[in-house]
Amino acid sequence: MKDIRGIFIPLILLISNSECASFFDLLSSYGPEDSYDIPRKTLPSKNDYDFIVVGAGPGGATVTNRLSENKNWNILLLEAGQPEGIINQIPLSTIAFPAGDYDWGYRLQTDGKSCLGMVDERCTWPRGKSLGGTTTINTMVYTRGNKLDFDKWADMGNYGWDFKNVLPYFKKSEKFRIPGIFDPAYHGYNGNVDVEYPQWRTPFATAFLEAGQTLGYNITDVNGADQIGFSYIQLTSDQGARCSASKAYLRINRSNLDIVTGARVLRILINSRNQAYGVEYEKNGIKYKAYASKEVVLSAGTIDSAKLLMLSGIGPRDHLNQMGIPVIKDAKVGYNLQEHIGFWGLSFVVDLPVTIILKRISDSSILLDYIFHRKGPISSPAGAEAIAFMKTKYSEDSRPDVELFLLAAGLNADNGRVFRKGYGITDKVYDAIYKPIEGRDTITILPVGHNPKSRGRILLKSKDPYDKPIINGNFFNNTMDIEVLLEGIKYAIELVNTEPFKKYGVQINSLKVPGCEKFEFGCDDYWRCAIRQIPLMENHECGTIKMGPKNDPNAVVDPELRVYGIDYLRVVDASVMPVIPVGHITADVYMIGEKGADMIKYTWQ
Repeated sequence: MKDIRGIFIPLILLISNSECASFFDLLSSYGPEDSYDIPRKTLPSKNDYDFIVVGAGPGGATVTNRLSENKNWNILLLEAGQPEGIINQIPLSTIAFPAGDYDWGYRLQTDGKSCLGMVDERCTWPRGKSLGGTTTINTMVYTRGNKLDFDKWADMGNYGWDFKNVLPYFKKSEKFRIPGIFDPAYHGYNGNVDVEYPQWRTPFATAFLEAGQTLGYNITDVNGADQIGFSYIQLTSDQGARCSASKAYLRINRSNLDIVTGARVLRILINSRNQAYGVEYEKNGIKYKAYASKEVVLSAGTIDSAKLLMLSGIGPRDHLNQMGIPVIKDAKVGYNLQEHIGFWGLSFVVDLPVTIILKRISDSSILLDYIFHRKGPISSPAGAEAIAFMKTKYSEDSRPDVELFLLAAGLNADNGRVFRKGYGITDKVYDAIYKPIEGRDTITILPVGHNPKSRGRILLKSKDPYDKPIINGNFFNNTMDIEVLLEGIKYAIELVNTEPFKKYGVQINSLKVPGCEKFEFGCDDYWRCAIRQIPLMENHECGTIKMGPKNDPNAVVDPELRVYGIDYLRVVDASVMPVIPVGHITADVYMIGEKGADMIKYTWQ
């Protein structure tokens, strides 16, 4: 934090405002003017660049930094959002960002099979809209995935993407700050992204690890040699403050780099020879064009990169014809959408008064502890404390297929004012299972399914670039994904029934989720029903611009991230992942950004 005087007032308002309604105004009031120093241009300083990067998330920010290291290249970075501000740096503020000014506000289509307890039966899908992308609003969790994930990518024909070849890029991006016995072969210590343990921890984090040992699991480094086991959470955190992609990679002042915010790219410019040569974008209601002599690098994220390709004539022929968009390249853009789905409804009331309750955190000593030392619960992203990766009976290989994620908080932490609204949970659901435990200390264990079998799809609503896309999650189309989650619920309940948790009087919240009243609480059919009501979006969406070899009919980009059939156009973000890794994918996108930048450098040097 560069100025404690600048953060004191907004922090007090964040925690103590009785309505919490003005928080989103605070995000604007303490936004770009109070951001850490990132040089920006109102408009590009020139019309012609060597490279144009679209989107400033962990892929785009990384590529921008690395390409601009070459002083002979001119780089333009266009970002639709604004810089993050002081409030974004406070990890606890994570609970209030969904549906705010830093979020695109995307929602899934109703499918009658999932999100039944959400407003309009549509899950929200928070996506960051700022320098830093979703790393400015997420829970900051840093887990890369399993070694086998990347070996499988290579086995699919994606040369150079096996674990041995991607590990150096994970290490290059990482500044590992966790003391203890960690294998340096798996970690980097001089990179851009700060990785550390939370600066605050409740006794439940330790109980979580001890309970795992009671059940026969090891305490492990989830980013090390063996992923299966229990661990304190690793965060993209800089001594208690958020370390976003923009903070990690864009705090640079280079004469060959122009960063323009509030610039919404509308389409990619492609000539008659199928060569990308620039972009059309809008800022303050005026349309402009910018030109790239070498490449356009698309890093707008899984949703918007797919949308931009389709708006530019690269996508499924039938769909583009339906939208009235001339087809330049028939490609399976928007298919293969994947996500890790969890379950909100596993909360536990506890006797120990140490969890996150916003009214309690307004105490001046807690505020001052964070302002001056970056310690205490305000340094925690929504109470994230510990994590476990486990194998269920359905696992098909050596990888874990379920995750347990411990929060020292519940959706009742702010009495329903902001947290649950951002995720779209209805009043009916909240009032039934969370309102009765308002003011009580609560922990939440989030079971999350991995290796999902269901696949979704993104389509255009129209050829108007300002229309939000149609997002079909298709969650639970394959019911095996529900069965894996059900096993995760059983593991979590078994965990809290061990002695390390029992000594804290942990009791499951047995109030029934609306829509599932006909089932006996705790039976398998009750949990199957409840999962469909209130699934948790992990915000790990990927796969809509699939990477694959030329003989893969579903591949959109090649293993060097070049769009098939279009010269001088690459995609560098989570959309290129052919299969979702067993982890929280921000770390993977940093890796893709580092590797993608080296591929571009190799091409042009």
